[in-house]
Amino acid sequence: MADNRVTFGSKLGVILATVGCAVGLGSVWRFPYMLGTNGGAAFLLVYILFTIFLGLPVMLTEFFVGRHSRSNTVGSFRKLAPGTCWSWIGYNGILAAFLILSYYAVVSGWTLEYVWQTLRGSLYGPGHADYTAGFQTFASDAFRPIFWTAAFVGLTHFVVVSGVDKGIERASKIMMPLLFIILLVMCVRSVTLPDAGEGLRYLFQPDLSKLTSSVVLSALGQAFFTLSLGMGCLITYASYFSKDTDMQATAWQVTVINTFVAVLAGIMIFPAVFSFGITPSAGAELVFITLPNVFEQLPLSFLWSLIFYILLAMAALTSTISLHEVVTAYALEEFHMTRRKAAWIVSVSVFLLGTVSSLSFGPLKEFTIGGLTFFEALDYLTAKIMLPLSGMMTCIFVGTHIDRAVLKAELTNEGSVRFRLFAIYVFFMKYVAPVAIGIVFLNELGLLAWLIG
Repeated sequence: MADNRVTFGSKLGVILATVGCAVGLGSVWRFPYMLGTNGGAAFLLVYILFTIFLGLPVMLTEFFVGRHSRSNTVGSFRKLAPGTCWSWIGYNGILAAFLILSYYAVVSGWTLEYVWQTLRGSLYGPGHADYTAGFQTFASDAFRPIFWTAAFVGLTHFVVVSGVDKGIERASKIMMPLLFIILLVMCVRSVTLPDAGEGLRYLFQPDLSKLTSSVVLSALGQAFFTLSLGMGCLITYASYFSKDTDMQATAWQVTVINTFVAVLAGIMIFPAVFSFGITPSAGAELVFITLPNVFEQLPLSFLWSLIFYILLAMAALTSTISLHEVVTAYALEEFHMTRRKAAWIVSVSVFLLGTVSSLSFGPLKEFTIGGLTFFEALDYLTAKIMLPLSGMMTCIFVGTHIDRAVLKAELTNEGSVRFRLFAIYVFFMKYVAPVAIGIVFLNELGLLAWLIG
């Protein structure tokens, strides 16, 4: 029964678990290289605006769907619109979470490899070219990446199988404060490097001449990606909110903290990158190829490298836990199985698909789908098609199918919490967000330029 549904045990648990759901590799790994390849501070400015004016309304909408229905992502839409096809939004979210988790676990496993290499002292000594060769040799290996993928899936499984309060909430209360502390330590070290000011200017002094349509659309896409919108995570976590949880405050807190973490990640990386004369537009390789070169040139390189890759592993774990829980909650509720059984099925399935993703860097690299490796195809399908569609359709569903009085009652806890900007929220959620997401969707598919032309 819905009344017996497990909930997070405290307000702090709600905030930290939901922040953990949003904060992850998207903030610590993806955000810095997206900012570096899109002109620096101009990208940051647009990203923050989109996060507040579009990301926040979509997050509130997903919170509504989750808590009002008190069910998994598929069950939520089935309860809100019984006998209709809207539940396919939920199925899309479940599948997206599963597919993302399968290749996210591979990248997450790489972080453990770099923690291990740092501990055994084998990461440092060679030059930058060797870091590139070293990473490529490791990623294409038929065994080591799969071993670390299994290890990361195992860590994720342990937390999820322990339950919502004793697993997810407890882990979030430990990992999120540690993540912030490690981030701050790394930021202090970075800004005290020679010529660190150049990196800070790149991060905080916008050059508006660099604002192109591509930069704007990339910032919009990153805002949705980093907040974990469209993949069922926020709907699932919101279904564990108690009825007195202030969802407006939670949404603001998650948005602000997530943005703060992304900015801290930039402060951690760019002063160091500029200090040692490395291009800020190094791309996705920034973390695994460029930064080891930076750490090698620092006093106590072992220490800073170890701290950083532990930070990256923790950020990855907060993401994989939330993705795993989306699929586990669906399996245990829809097929009436125990949490342990559901979690095992998800973990084994994720590992098997993750194995194929890992092998696409080596033995299976010649196997392509539309010119993309298996890993790249999963990333393309989820990030550029499934997530934008899910976010857009959720807004359209709530905007057209849910009575405004019901929506307001849920978001104000039956009137006990004021919502002064409710009309503005509805306008952005119903009209602005779907159009903006639709533009991103068309752009990512390469159709926007064709339509405009």
